[in-house]
Amino acid sequence: MNTYNQISQFTLRQGVTLVAVSKTKPIEAIQQMYDQGQRVFGENRVQELEEKYRALPKDIQWHLIGHLQKNKVKYIAPFVSMIHSVDSLELLEIINKEAAKADRIISVLLQFYIAKEDTKFGLSEAEGLALLDQLVEKPLTNIKICGIMGMASFSDDKALVRSEFQNLKNIFAQLKNKYFAADDAFKEVSMGMSGDYELAIEEGSTMVRIGSALFGSR
Repeated sequence: MNTYNQISQFTLRQGVTLVAVSKTKPIEAIQQMYDQGQRVFGENRVQELEEKYRALPKDIQWHLIGHLQKNKVKYIAPFVSMIHSVDSLELLEIINKEAAKADRIISVLLQFYIAKEDTKFGLSEAEGLALLDQLVEKPLTNIKICGIMGMASFSDDKALVRSEFQNLKNIFAQLKNKYFAADDAFKEVSMGMSGDYELAIEEGSTMVRIGSALFGSR
């Protein structure tokens, strides 16, 4: 059994969505994985995502998982399935505006900062609460907040990584209870990558973003 089959069957048994992170990978490699049944792919850069969208089958669900610049939203709004990396109200408002122009409702995840590193983007817990308080006052009709995303520290310390995943799951539970108790769409906890996805699933991940373990290292 090849690596893709092993990982995809494992995530399927766990009821977890596998996002195959195809950034920097050639069209042929993505097509090959598509031919094995994979339909959800994640990209970091808007330009690369656009090019791959144009070249590959249209039933692929494209997830933008990298940091998204506000001036690039318009390029992916017509087709992107989900944006994982929303870290400000201003970005949400721009996604909402561009989604309206495209006559779509775009699914998004709020990105929270959970790592012990300075290089990661994301909201603090307090910033997330403040953002959602503002949306209660002024709802956005062309976005759908489906959950949250976070990246753990790049570390061999499993106890540290586990605690960060637990923190993200706790944030999810708090937001679900306070803002989304009646909203079945708010269900996703996107956490876990090639080196820690099994740990993330143990701690309640519903969506894992796996690149090198599927495609080989870049």
